[in-house]
Amino acid sequence: MAKTKAKKQREHLLRTTKRDVTSSRGTEIDFSTHVRKTKTKVEKIKKNQTKHKKRILQEYKNEGDAFCIFMPRVSPPTPAKAQII
Repeated sequence: MAKTKAKKQREHLLRTTKRDVTSSRGTEIDFSTHVRKTKTKVEKIKKNQTKHKKRILQEYKNEGDAFCIFMPRVSPPTPAKAQII
């Protein structure tokens, strides 16, 4: 396998200056090591439903019940045509 550029530089420093760069690295970890888990399908759906539900409930909080009734439009009855006898 090929050596990386960084590894070549470390080896060169070790050969020329007798300084090991790996020993100067800290022992402290710079990144978080806690376990992360992805959300399940149910959790994603639940979050999506509550995200929009909260917004709607806040809009109508002080107005009481909010609803809308749609009724079909009824056309007026047409007059019967007069028949000539």
